[in-house]
Amino acid sequence: MCPLPQQPSHTAKPPRAVLNSIFAFPPNRDTLGGTSYFIVRNEGNILIDCPALEQINLDFLRSHGGVRWLFITHRGAIGKTAEIQPTFGCEVLIQEQEAYLLPGLTVTSFGQEFTLDAAAKLIWTPGHSPGSSCLYYSDLGGVLFSGRHLVPNQHSEPVPLRTAKTFHWPRQIKSLQYILEHFTPETLQYICPGANTGFLRGKRVIDQAYSRLASLDLQALLKMQALL
Repeated sequence: MCPLPQQPSHTAKPPRAVLNSIFAFPPNRDTLGGTSYFIVRNEGNILIDCPALEQINLDFLRSHGGVRWLFITHRGAIGKTAEIQPTFGCEVLIQEQEAYLLPGLTVTSFGQEFTLDAAAKLIWTPGHSPGSSCLYYSDLGGVLFSGRHLVPNQHSEPVPLRTAKTFHWPRQIKSLQYILEHFTPETLQYICPGANTGFLRGKRVIDQAYSRLASLDLQALLKMQALL
C-alpha cells in the first residue's frame, strides 16, 4: 500500500538541479531542515536522505525512474524512510551503528566503507552521530554528499559544526582528516551538504571542496566549545 503524502503545501517547490544529473529537494521539516539529494543514473538512482513525503517529491522521483538505493547519512535524516522504502522498493543503506533505528525494514548496513559501484561508495565519518556517513560520487570531478558531517558556515565555507548534541567532536575532526588523506583537489571538487544550504546563497553546491577543507585549522577546531 502506498503511503499517503503530506497535505499539499501552497509553498511546496520542486527539486532543483545542483549539478548535472544531481538534484536537491527543499529542506525537510521532518529532518530538522535537512536537504535531501537525488542522483539520476543509468546504473540506478540514488536518494541521499529523506525528502518530505509530499506529492510533488514523489512524482519527481517516479518521473525520473524511481529509487534504487536510499542512503541515510545519519540518524537525524531518517525522516519517512519507513514509507519511502515500500513505495519505491528501494534498498536502504545506513551505517551499522544506526541500523537499529529502522526496525522492521530491510536494511543493508556497513562498517568503514561500502562500494555501490565504480562511481559511488559510502564512507563512515563518525562524530556528528555514531553512524554519520558520507556518499562519494566520483563523476563530475568528485562530489561528497556530506550530510551533517560537513556543512557551510555563514561564509559558505565547509566546516564540521560542533553543537551541544554532537556525539564525539574529536572523532568528527578525525573523520575530516580521513577525507583529506583519501582525496585530492582533482578527486574532490564539490560538496553537497545536508544542512545549512541557505548559507550557500544560491550557489547550490560548495565548489573547490578539497582546497577549502585543506585550509581549515584542525587544531583550532578541536578546541572549539560546544554551541549552546
